[in-house]
Amino acid sequence: MPARATAPPSAPPLVARGLRKRYGDTVALDGFDLEVAAGSVHALLGPNGAGKTTAVATFATLTRCDAGEARVAGHDVRTDPRAVRAAIGLVGQRTALDEVLFGAENLVMFGRLHGLTRAAARERADELLAAFRLTDAAGRKVSAFSGGMRRRLDIAAGLIRRPALLFLDEPTTGLDPRARNEVWGMVRQVVAEGTTVLLTTQYLDEADQLADRVTVMDHGGVVAEGTPSELKRRLGGDRVIVTVPPGVDLDRLAARLGGAADPGLRQVVVEAGPDGGAAAITAVVHALDAFDGTGVVVDDLVLRRPTLDEVFLHLTGAQPEAADPAPAGPAPAAPTTGGLR
Repeated sequence: MPARATAPPSAPPLVARGLRKRYGDTVALDGFDLEVAAGSVHALLGPNGAGKTTAVATFATLTRCDAGEARVAGHDVRTDPRAVRAAIGLVGQRTALDEVLFGAENLVMFGRLHGLTRAAARERADELLAAFRLTDAAGRKVSAFSGGMRRRLDIAAGLIRRPALLFLDEPTTGLDPRARNEVWGMVRQVVAEGTTVLLTTQYLDEADQLADRVTVMDHGGVVAEGTPSELKRRLGGDRVIVTVPPGVDLDRLAARLGGAADPGLRQVVVEAGPDGGAAAITAVVHALDAFDGTGVVVDDLVLRRPTLDEVFLHLTGAQPEAADPAPAGPAPAAPTTGGLR
């Protein structure tokens, strides 16, 4: 069986410093830095044209930057691309499966393309089919698979060589909520088994669910990086929103709760303090019980936390979009050696 490709013990699986890339007059990367910790999911977010696809293509040795350096699994992407390809898996937006072949045949085919013997390829295919809950579909043509099953098989194919680092480019685009949850479960399982994941996604809730850290890109550079919670705190803390029925004196209630009144919505918004939302909810409930000596019955009481969508809009001023536009000219062919598909 193929051994997992690994970086030197002290080296992060991916480090990039000062990457710059132009396509004619278009600046795709402009001093881009990134460091991905081992055993984590690192999400790369940004509006259309921010440079996400160019960055991933650079790490996967599909394009060369004009300046800067990047090391993947301890190997320089410029001087040692073969070693980089042996250490990574790449799952693009469009599946790379042959729909005429059965599920198991697809995995065996990828195993053979990556240099495994027929026996080793079959053994690895069986392992992956079991891990991704696809054993029952091993003898079915991929053309009969659901969207979620295809995506799971595609990710399985990216793991044929047990990569140290797996690139997932928009892995759940076009899937229904149930299929998205299935893929999320597979990603968590992949990381639990030791593979590091770099994820690009248009779904900010996906990054919120999966990512240990998030890098927000815009105009080819990094505009923010941190855990999802750290990025949300940039917009302020939790808020307790109290909605009351008509007749309640909003100004007096707002003064009692230490919040701000919104007469149009019949709401009082209370900013949570450093102790967080749970403490704020408790304080608000006690204050409501004591209001005017008899308490007040509310229509709604909710704890509201900032979302990654709000962070994204605040940092980039743009709605998240599906993908970067492809650079002009023919796309480079994906190598069929090592761990890259």
